[in-house]
Amino acid sequence: MHEFSRLFDLPRYQLAQYPKPDSLNEKREGKWISYSTQQVIDAMDKVSKALLASGIRPGDKVAIVGNNCPQWNFADLGIMQIGAVTVPLYPTISDDDYVYILNHSEARLLFVSSAELYHRLYALRSRMPQLQELITFRPVPGAVSWDEFLQRGNTVSEQQLQQLREAVQPTDLACIIYTSGTTGFPKGVMLSHRNVVENLKSVGKILPINNTHVALSFLPLNHVFEKLVVYFYLMKGVSCYYAESMDTIGDNMREVRPHFFTAVPRLLEKVYERIMSKGHELKGLKRKLFFWAVRLGERWENGKKMGWWYMLQLKVARKLIFSKWLQALGGRVFLICSGAAPLNPKIGAVFTAAGITIIEGYGLTETAPVLTVNRVNLDENVLGTVGKPIPGVEIKLDADGEILARGPNIMLGYYKMPQETAEVMTPDGWFRTGDIGEWVRGEFLKITDRKKELFKTSGGKLIAPLPIENHFKQSPFIEQFLLVGDNRKFISALIVPSFANLKKWCEQNQVEWTTAEEMVKHPLVLRKYEEIVNELNRSLGHVEQVKKFTLLPREWTVLEGLMTPTLKPRRKEILARFAAEVEQMYAE
Repeated sequence: MHEFSRLFDLPRYQLAQYPKPDSLNEKREGKWISYSTQQVIDAMDKVSKALLASGIRPGDKVAIVGNNCPQWNFADLGIMQIGAVTVPLYPTISDDDYVYILNHSEARLLFVSSAELYHRLYALRSRMPQLQELITFRPVPGAVSWDEFLQRGNTVSEQQLQQLREAVQPTDLACIIYTSGTTGFPKGVMLSHRNVVENLKSVGKILPINNTHVALSFLPLNHVFEKLVVYFYLMKGVSCYYAESMDTIGDNMREVRPHFFTAVPRLLEKVYERIMSKGHELKGLKRKLFFWAVRLGERWENGKKMGWWYMLQLKVARKLIFSKWLQALGGRVFLICSGAAPLNPKIGAVFTAAGITIIEGYGLTETAPVLTVNRVNLDENVLGTVGKPIPGVEIKLDADGEILARGPNIMLGYYKMPQETAEVMTPDGWFRTGDIGEWVRGEFLKITDRKKELFKTSGGKLIAPLPIENHFKQSPFIEQFLLVGDNRKFISALIVPSFANLKKWCEQNQVEWTTAEEMVKHPLVLRKYEEIVNELNRSLGHVEQVKKFTLLPREWTVLEGLMTPTLKPRRKEILARFAAEVEQMYAE
């Protein structure tokens, strides 16, 4: 079989094209465990049979909540192979979100990856009457374990499985992915096999990644971006290694030595901040050289002739300084794909100058997901944009600048929400993304804001908060930042400091650190932030400048409902939570 039209065809396609001894890999108790392509197929088939023995039928919904591991993939592929539907969920959402999504999707069976998740979801069972059982990837006392579950499949014949496998059509529903959204209840995005497969094939024409490469995966598999990327690895014969956790990424990078990985901007910002803080610790000539290299990197522009003198200096900087950055990432990374939020162009420039190309892309769960991406060839990679449309996808801008998309990757609709589906689709089949964009150099798309988040000051000036927020988040002293000013006479902001960097500053300036609550009110700290805000205000138009701000003592989190799982701030919820602080800024 040398073609694939459904997602569960991918492992067999890999076996025919590039059989791997290490198709999927995980680290358990300090040792890497590899699953060959054949073992992936065997495990997926076992899951399918065990599901059939458990009473799951085509069209039934089966949910997965868990951290990345090969069992996640075995479950996902095994569910779809019998015509059932995968419902992937974040391991970090609230109890109410779990109850809502599992009830709304009518999930009959649930896979969980850890004891902690098992106990948490088991405790919610009385609120989810349709959920028949929970199965754990790792042994948990009292729970049905993975191995026990797989044993059930022994009663199901190969022929039964084959009949069901052959009956699944490319246009059938493959998964329902609930989007966290920055507003209201999660919506279940229905994606068919064809939606995702067509997207995979398009991305495959662009990304120069092949069966000689190794990738590290750490973004959550239930997020459409990483889900697609791991299917891509199966399609291309890339060896995929799962990081143990977000805290071990650095160590895992050095062990696995990946050629490629995907990241969200916040993660790349943290890597960059860590490198910069190491630079600040250097002394004398080493420190001078470090910051000379960084300044050189900041001047980099893709596709521009930088001149022989610049290139000569860059060669020296790469040898003396940037080679160490590369070693910290394992020594073989040549490409990083960034998505889910806008990347600070400065970081993109420095990494690319250092010899690690960053390609930024754009898409939504509803578009399965990729719409546009910058290319690896630097002449077709404009930093600060999300690149050009991928093959087979059309993009146009509506009269108000909203980005509209059309192609075989556009979702089937929102599950049980015909009205919401109708609202985002035009009569001639264009999907309304809700994002505002503009064209740069005619063919590169730049996202300027979320349509719903634009607001007007009481003076009638229309403000796009996103670019201003990203501008302020460039400061190493600012962790989170939310612009306020809808129907107000001036713009203000809620700021969560980067407490690690603020602590260091306090030490250097003999300011005694007590608690975060007290420090955000400390006169010297407030003066420091006033300087930062004034400095950053200088490059903004008068109306966009932040006139007042409030420092908050704690980070906004997903669990409190103040951030989406992809770490975008939930504007409405944050403004409601800190209504008193906001009013205070406008009271005087």
